[in-house]
Amino acid sequence: MRAEPLLCPPPSLPARAGAEARALARAAGLTLTLAEVLRRRGLAEPELIEPFLAPKLAQMSSPEQMLDRAPAAARLARALAERQAIVVYGDYDCDGITSTALLTEGLRALGGAVTPMLASRFEGGYGVSPAAVARILASGTRLLVTCDCGSSDHESLRVLGQAGVEVIVIDHHLVPEQPLPALAFLNPHRPGCGFPFKGMASCGLALSVLAAVRAKLGVALDVRRWLDLVAIGTIADVAPLTHDNRALVRAGLERLANPERPGLRALMRHARFEAGEPVGAQDVAFRLAPRLNAPGRLGSPEVALRLLLASTEEEAEQLATEVEALQLARRHATEQMCAEAEADVERVGWAARPAIVVGREGWNHGIVGIVAGRLAERYGRPVMAVGFQGGHGHGSVRGPRGSRLFDAVSACAAELLRFGGHQAAAGLELRLERLPALRERFEQAIAEQSSSADATPSAAEQVWLEPEDEPRRVVSELYRLEPCGEGNPPPTLLLEARVLRAQSVKGGHLKLSLEHAGTRLSAFGLGAGGLAAQLGERVLAAGTLGRDGYVGGDALELKLAQLYAPVR
Repeated sequence: MRAEPLLCPPPSLPARAGAEARALARAAGLTLTLAEVLRRRGLAEPELIEPFLAPKLAQMSSPEQMLDRAPAAARLARALAERQAIVVYGDYDCDGITSTALLTEGLRALGGAVTPMLASRFEGGYGVSPAAVARILASGTRLLVTCDCGSSDHESLRVLGQAGVEVIVIDHHLVPEQPLPALAFLNPHRPGCGFPFKGMASCGLALSVLAAVRAKLGVALDVRRWLDLVAIGTIADVAPLTHDNRALVRAGLERLANPERPGLRALMRHARFEAGEPVGAQDVAFRLAPRLNAPGRLGSPEVALRLLLASTEEEAEQLATEVEALQLARRHATEQMCAEAEADVERVGWAARPAIVVGREGWNHGIVGIVAGRLAERYGRPVMAVGFQGGHGHGSVRGPRGSRLFDAVSACAAELLRFGGHQAAAGLELRLERLPALRERFEQAIAEQSSSADATPSAAEQVWLEPEDEPRRVVSELYRLEPCGEGNPPPTLLLEARVLRAQSVKGGHLKLSLEHAGTRLSAFGLGAGGLAAQLGERVLAAGTLGRDGYVGGDALELKLAQLYAPVR
């Protein structure tokens, strides 16, 4: 929620649920609130609701049209049959880490001799860097599988090929025009790839490859055991939670509710998950993914990989404790960098620009992505945050839903040393002296985009939390919309409530205790603590409603998207 003056009165309000929603609620056995959400999303017929609320893996696209899937499976099957050493090399973020863990475990389960490796932000950087090439060659392998990287690493793959290493690339980032020197290149964005769904993350592609290898060998191996990792990687990478991803992630979230993996059990204890509680995409995005990403933001990501691969409770608890300590250190560094970035924005007045570009010498470039995301949420604009070391900068770009970030960064290519990513998130490198020119070009590129999104949901996107619906039942039903995120946003509920308590809490955030239709719930507004003193006895509040993970039990919390003036 952006720290703005309260709106008085609200600019417009959505209509209450009508006769059509009531009929749908009766026919489908749903609350009126969820029926109205579904109606507005084009699911107004009862026969359309069940396939959406209960997606099945059997409904996914056939993988046979995925370019290079067959030769990749054949080469891996031969490596397994001949006991050849395999290196699985992944990116340092959640998608890369989960993909690497998935393929490492899966190929080992098929009898493979697998060595997992991860990229490092601080030793070589993203992708198959020259430093990574040296590590791979030192292993003595003759077969490399990359996860969540490799699409743009032409020179490194050429060097590996000349040294006798065959390469299978599994990636989902946008594809350069020049051919990639690899034995197999699995990426739905490749021209000529007939796989119909283009939004799958690398972990989903890795699972498909593993299934193909299993089929090639004729071995019985249930690959569903790795859906927990697919859910985490897909959500963390902001991949669209639609079509095939919806089925994969939904199945993975169900496994996370009762995790079998020792590492995830330990991690979820530290993240204060309650045993058996439903796990939603936002839980993964804000409670699990940041912890798995924390080691790689401060140093080596290897501890996160070892946690996912841990085979005993003792090892898992030790590693989870280490990860939690790194998460706390990461959080402290993030708060400091965000405060410095916000001070720069306010001092110069960048909040009034079409986009925001911030950067400082000494900023940890492993954290700039979080800073960019926080500022994008606070100011409702695309944000580029850059950390410089010795004049060389690494940056990340984040923006409100609907932003075309890769297009905007591409327009700034002349000012950059390197860039990559997709429309929801991008990364880049540049020299410090190019920062002013980059700021000008990026602002211009965003201004020229005709469909820039606003972080504040419009009235058309809001649905009333109907007073006749018990809020806890509504929350339970909202989990049936999962996974919610990119491409399938969680519904924004609007409610009128009595203010029991309003306070500004640590970090300048707003914390409310509310009463709605006899039910008490809390509300949280990011960076909006200054509004606490302005509230009357009643408010209109809009936001996403869910369980309060901090309090636990059946407590509810509304994450505020907008807070309106007192109701008269």
